[in-house]
Amino acid sequence: MQELLYLEVPTPDLDAVCRWLRDSFVPTVGTKTIAATGFRWTPKADGAAGEVVACVWSLQRTTYLKVFRWADRAIAGETTLVRQLETELRQAFPPTYPAPPEIDLAHQSIFEALGDRYPQTVKFFQKMPNGEADLNRAYWWERRWRSLVKNPQPPQPVLGQGRDRLAQPPTYDLIYVGGALGVVHAAVMARRGYRVLLLERMPFGRMNREWNISRQEFQSLIDLGLFTAAEFEQVIGCEYRDGFHKFFDANNPPQARAAVLHTPTVLNIAVKADRFIQMCGEKLRAAGGEIRDRIEFQRATVLADGVQLEATDLRTDEPCQFTGRLLVDAMGTASPIAWQLNGGRAFDSVCPTVGAVIHDGFPEGVWDHQYGDVLFSHGDISRGRQLIWELFPIEGGAVTVYLFHYHQIHPENPGSLLEMYEDFFSILPEYRRCDMDALEWGKATFGYIPGHFSGGEGDRKVAYDRLIALGDAAALQSPLVFTGFGSLVRNLDRLTVLLDTALRHDLLDARSLESVRAYQSNIAVTWLFSKGMMVPTGRILPPVRVNAMLNTFFGVMADGSPEVADRFIKDRVGWGTFMAMALRAAWQNPAMLLWILDSAGVRDMVRWLPSFVSFTIASFLGWLLGWLPRFARSVQPWLEPRSPGLWLWLLGRVYAVTAGLGRPEARSPNTPPPTAPPAPMATAGPFNKTGMTPRP
Repeated sequence: MQELLYLEVPTPDLDAVCRWLRDSFVPTVGTKTIAATGFRWTPKADGAAGEVVACVWSLQRTTYLKVFRWADRAIAGETTLVRQLETELRQAFPPTYPAPPEIDLAHQSIFEALGDRYPQTVKFFQKMPNGEADLNRAYWWERRWRSLVKNPQPPQPVLGQGRDRLAQPPTYDLIYVGGALGVVHAAVMARRGYRVLLLERMPFGRMNREWNISRQEFQSLIDLGLFTAAEFEQVIGCEYRDGFHKFFDANNPPQARAAVLHTPTVLNIAVKADRFIQMCGEKLRAAGGEIRDRIEFQRATVLADGVQLEATDLRTDEPCQFTGRLLVDAMGTASPIAWQLNGGRAFDSVCPTVGAVIHDGFPEGVWDHQYGDVLFSHGDISRGRQLIWELFPIEGGAVTVYLFHYHQIHPENPGSLLEMYEDFFSILPEYRRCDMDALEWGKATFGYIPGHFSGGEGDRKVAYDRLIALGDAAALQSPLVFTGFGSLVRNLDRLTVLLDTALRHDLLDARSLESVRAYQSNIAVTWLFSKGMMVPTGRILPPVRVNAMLNTFFGVMADGSPEVADRFIKDRVGWGTFMAMALRAAWQNPAMLLWILDSAGVRDMVRWLPSFVSFTIASFLGWLLGWLPRFARSVQPWLEPRSPGLWLWLLGRVYAVTAGLGRPEARSPNTPPPTAPPAPMATAGPFNKTGMTPRP
């Protein structure tokens, strides 16, 4: 028996495909005989020369087809049959990208409005404690995201600039808009003595995401003094023993199959997200900061001596205004400021991510709560997406389960949360054996996690005069394990030190603030890898393509040192290690290079070259300038007071050759960060001689 064809028919309607094979497909040669799940074909009526068998099956809410030759040698006419079958199937079942319907919630509930289109989603959201509000939120996010992606016009301006001065000195040093990732950084800055205001559109402390991290990464919050080691233990929901990475490879060629990759210290700490956010809020308030929730950002105007922000109080529907020295955009993926700064295209890719907390209901033996699934797939490409699961044990024996895919943003196919949720609730039993009606559901977890393909440090705007973007609004995450939380925590020391320096010296123009970014050249160079995991809109790739690539690369890590895999997934891999892994993967599976070229295209391959060149040069400079951090600390006492701008630039270079290459500068506990001034400095500012509220 020889496999002649394997393809995906992008529809969940298996019966429709079977009917088409039975009633509509007429081979131009040979004889077709109907079978239960396909057909049998012979070149002659008596079948003496062997036969070809076509069968279909359903998995992941899509349909797959395989054609086999049942003979020892090629059969006359089989090539013609296979070509005709593939061509006509593509015409009968083209790719489709459904969008959610327009609904009017004034006359019906969200459940009534979406029940016909997304029956499984509505059924299981009704079982969640806050299901109606969460489904409303998911619908709102998708509608907003689609509007931003599909709108061909320049984004509506929400950020303007004027030459006037504020009528009164700014009330705050920092105004953060967005309370999830924003509150983490806001609390750190408030504890440094700054007057901080945090604005949040939703009730503060409510999260539609769960977070996982490692002890090593969380240490940065302890080093910055935001948390103590004891407080960290209080926000740990669960800590598992090992995490697994495995991609479906039953249909892969031998060179694209791999063993399970074990990463026991990757995302092995489940953080109690709600408690973590609340503690950050408490620390922010304790340091004199303010939190105003149910406040929706409308627009901001940058003036000569501050920022004037206009918003709406959603409790009263009344307008309100706030003034500050600096505005921090932490509004996440759909930030209108980020879209305006980057010409309407804030991101090149996105991970539509859906999931839920499941408290109980899995049969015994389905999952051991001492382990986590970091990245896992149980099937091939499904309707233009390679679906990937994550499962993390959390507090009280519960688990958080996610489903996501890497997605190239396209106006006709922005990426759908609701379609993903329908997949999630339909195929969860395929991933982990369970009775869906027996599961005890907690909160829903969902979002759009963005990615930016960077050719160099300066090709994305994250700053404007008196404004800076933070977290997902700046697309600061890993192309492999997408999470704005992890990226923010890993880079929090860098962002804090640089922003503190800029604020103390009133270096709040766009050019200075562009230094306050968490760009890593070692991450930027890997975007081509994530690009290869996306199915271009309008195309149908071989079903095994993405799984084969993932297994090739992760197989290299599984066969190598555990420390290398740990560093790679935590954005700490260096140039030499990266090149060794890439060359080994290419040697093991040479077709992977052609696959990436096919998925990415020549244009994006050319776009990638500056990233690689930048990484190579930065790595060389990092080796050459190993003395720079020590030199910077030695010249700080006389350089910073005399030339603050030059000092900020030098400080940015220090981080570029350390953290920017995935090598945070090692400092002993008694060594202060390089921004700590030896004594209070007199710098021009709009409030007092230090340019800010005096530090305690």
